[in-house]
Amino acid sequence: MLYSQTLEKLRALRLEGMAQALEEQRKQSNVTKLEFEERLALLVERQWLWKENRALAARLKRAQLKIPNACLEDIDYASHRGLKRAQIDQLRAGQWVEQHRNCIVTGSTGVGKTYLGCALGQQACRDGIRTLYYYGPKLFRGLHQAHADGSLTKLLKNLQKASLLIIDDLGIASVGAKQYRDFLEILDDRNGTGSTLITSQFPVAQWHEMIADETVADAILDRLVHNAYRLELRGESMRKTKGPNLGNEN
Repeated sequence: MLYSQTLEKLRALRLEGMAQALEEQRKQSNVTKLEFEERLALLVERQWLWKENRALAARLKRAQLKIPNACLEDIDYASHRGLKRAQIDQLRAGQWVEQHRNCIVTGSTGVGKTYLGCALGQQACRDGIRTLYYYGPKLFRGLHQAHADGSLTKLLKNLQKASLLIIDDLGIASVGAKQYRDFLEILDDRNGTGSTLITSQFPVAQWHEMIADETVADAILDRLVHNAYRLELRGESMRKTKGPNLGNEN
């Protein structure tokens, strides 16, 4: 009876990890050889891990990464891609987000830009960083819709809250000058408060042409590029080299 009541109270206190560990300990015959402090330490450790895993799951769900299982450990450093392990190790450390620096990943379609962006996003979530992913065209459609239904302020606040904002495939869809001015406002709101990761098929040198409005383009580049890590991926499409199942390797 005492055991059942203890489990109920642990769950009422939302100590599910500790409750699970206690149930497991009860089934282990050799656990009685441990000192009380050792058994308690095991229970506390399980509760801590349970809480950390739940928090990570919540951050990953909120981030909405296109490739949620992308991870830096699985990055392909084949020489033809122009990707250096030292660069990724520097980004893996996470100080660039703490310092509110940006990251720009460019390269042709299929070379792994989306995977790399999502892997960096997943690492940020693992590091406790609030992350948000947007496919570029979807972000601009959202901005257009927000103007129409009056929810623009809410959307901008949501974007501002993310410590790391990932915008994937910037420039892939035709976007009007008004929406790029909205994009500039997003960058202004995030200035000094968060980091932005951009992936694009267009090299930075072509962004003026992509944005069309020279003044807005100058302002966007000023806010993004001067403190950004730059990764330029090269090589053949990974869909060709690794098969059709890698459709997310953008």
